[in-house]
Amino acid sequence: MRICYHSLMPSRAPTSENGSVENELDQRIAEWIQSISRGDEEALGQLYDATLSRLYAVAVRILDDSGLAEDVVAETYHELWQHASRFDRSKGRPITWMLTICRNRALDAYRKRAADARKVDSAAGEDSFAAGSAPDDLLDVVQQGHAMQAVLASISADDRQLIALAFFRDHSHQEIADFVQMPLGTVKSRIRRALKSLETAVPEEYQIVREAK
Repeated sequence: MRICYHSLMPSRAPTSENGSVENELDQRIAEWIQSISRGDEEALGQLYDATLSRLYAVAVRILDDSGLAEDVVAETYHELWQHASRFDRSKGRPITWMLTICRNRALDAYRKRAADARKVDSAAGEDSFAAGSAPDDLLDVVQQGHAMQAVLASISADDRQLIALAFFRDHSHQEIADFVQMPLGTVKSRIRRALKSLETAVPEEYQIVREAK
């Protein structure tokens, strides 16, 4: 099922009123979630209308694919419908809880897409071998792949995420800082540190990293 996207959020309030507007929205979202936990479909529709644009913005930012982002948002609302009772107001804002679900769904979709792409690349490599690729070239590809996998496994999962966002998603440092909710200086220093680890561990002929933005 495809979702029809259109502007649903109210226009931005003056700066002095932003806090009260957000507080009011938080209260309404919390009430809708509570009603949804009791099976109230009308509350789900109201929640959908009030939060759709925010969830979609997160999903499309991660995936850079409108169709896939729509699927992720639909899955997010389905999960909210099934598990609304899990929301605990004492642990944070309701919109943050919703955005976290959407973000996790989007990252799952991103990883699956990447895994599918690797399978396609692997199949293409096998086709190349069948067509008569030079053995030395194939060995070089395998060695390079193993070298990079070993080095990436040696750095933390958080640092791997930063590297992926910087080089595979081509995000700027500021965009990454906003996305992972880290100070800009921390993001820059961690990326530099991770790059240094990669450059030190990978043989020069296999180095493929470039200076981050």
